[in-house]
This record gives sequence, structure tokens and C-alpha cells, in this order.
Amino acid sequence: MTFVTVNQLTKQFDKNIVVDHLSFSLQSGSCVALLGPNGAGKTTTLRMLAGLMQPTNGSIDMEGNSNKSDYRANIGYLPQYPVFHSWMTGMEFLIYVARLAHLTKREATTRAEAMLDQVGISEAKHRRIGKYSGGMKQRLGIAQAMIHQPKLLLLDEPVSSLDPIGRREVLDLLEELKQETTILFSTHILSDAEEVSDELLLLHNGRIVESGTLHELKEAHPTTHLTISFTKLEDYYITSLQQLQEVTEVIPEQSRVTIQVTDVQVARHKILSLASEENWPITSFEVGQASLEDLFMRVVNR
Repeated sequence: MTFVTVNQLTKQFDKNIVVDHLSFSLQSGSCVALLGPNGAGKTTTLRMLAGLMQPTNGSIDMEGNSNKSDYRANIGYLPQYPVFHSWMTGMEFLIYVARLAHLTKREATTRAEAMLDQVGISEAKHRRIGKYSGGMKQRLGIAQAMIHQPKLLLLDEPVSSLDPIGRREVLDLLEELKQETTILFSTHILSDAEEVSDELLLLHNGRIVESGTLHELKEAHPTTHLTISFTKLEDYYITSLQQLQEVTEVIPEQSRVTIQVTDVQVARHKILSLASEENWPITSFEVGQASLEDLFMRVVNR
């Protein structure tokens, strides 16, 4: 079921169009990654969806909100750089934001306890936030965004500033939260989008250049490559590979080459036959599909 519909959303600052006629929809219960490099318009898009910034043009419609009333009560939002009162404890902070969301004191306390436990920092609930690690602060930020049980959770680069351990903790938490609410998160880290999202929106220069599941995008932009490792890579091998009709590109790297091909079956047969006839010193031969990074670079550079 379509939960949020964004139609021709545009944001212009003076003559600079930051978000350029975006149209997309979010399905209820989905986790969608807004993927793009820095400056692509991701933060501006999320801020408009969160109701923190008015669009220049376009509309945002949420299911069940047909009278066009304020839908922000249904939104949970975590900015890229959240700010906390460092002198507060985690428990005090969550009660504070819950009260701002119009929960009663009893409801606020109950929800704060539950969210601290869910995000895995209940043992630090009476510790001052100034003593929290980066990963703990990010999990606390997600807890505040979820404190009022929103229907849509918006997260702006939720793991970009974390170390590997903190990043892993937050990604695991997103996997859990996918079961409870609809999630839209922005990122420029391609592996994160590939790992936790159900759908991808590829944003470039303020426009959506592709959208769909990872499988759908790979089907629409098929790229297959072969990787061959040699005991010693000679220039002659590279030249021989480049002359094959099915080979579109040969990328050498130390003792290995990556070969982009148009027909993997035919190319594999020809390369292995050639290698066998000429006794190439091959140590490994692998067939792989294009990564999300390959796909994204192909789309934005077309």
C-alpha cells in the first residue's frame, strides 16, 4: 500500500535548484535508501518531508491525511548532526522529547524505558549524554525519533560519522526497526544502502536518476565482469583480451585484471580457451555481477 506520495517536489534557493521535481512513493512498511553523493539534495529532501522546510513547488501527501492537515506528528526525524543536552541523562532526554510530543508524563517514562532497551543503551540511561560514545549518541537519536511511534522514520546519513563498531550497531538496529515503521534514510555509503534497504532512490544533481529494488536496477543495467588473477601479469595478456569482440573494457591492477563483457558465456569460453592454448599462468578466474557502486557510476555518468 502506498503510504507517502511525493509529487514534483522542488526546492530553489535564489537561482540554485537544489531539489528538482522529485516524484516518488513510499510503500507502507518499506525501508528505502535515498542514495547519492554529497550535494545531491538528500538532506534538503528529508527536511522538506519532515516539515522543517517549505518546498518551492510540489506536494507531499501521506495516506490518511487527505484533509491536508499537519502530518508532522506522524514523522520521526534524525538529522545528520543531532544535538543533545550533554548535561542530561539519556532517560531525562527521552522523557523531555516525549513530553514535547504531547505524551503524558507516565507515557513518556514508559516509552523512554522501552526505547532505551530497544536501541540497546538501557544500562547507560542514567549516564550523562556527554559521556556517551558516538554510536550510543546515534542510537539515542534514533530512540528520540521513534519515541512517539511515528508512521514514517526519516534518517539523514545515520552512520556516516561512526566508527566500524558504531556503524554495525546502527545498521543492525535499522534491520529491527524495519519491522515497525516505514523508513527513508539518506546515505552516500553504497554498501549500507545495499545491506538494509528494500528499495533505492538514486539522486544526482537534485533529480532521481533511477529507482527500484537492487535486483530491478541490476536487471535494467546489466553489467557482468570477469576477474582473472595471474602469477605474473604480462602486457600481452591484456592486449589479447582487448581484441576479443565480447570484451568492452580491461582494467589491470597489479597481478589481476577485471574484464567487462557483453556476453559472459561466450567471453568465458573464449578467454579460457585462449589461456589454455597459450598456457597463461592463471591462479583464479571469477565471474561476478556489477556492484551497486558500478551501477550508480554507470547511471550518473550516462
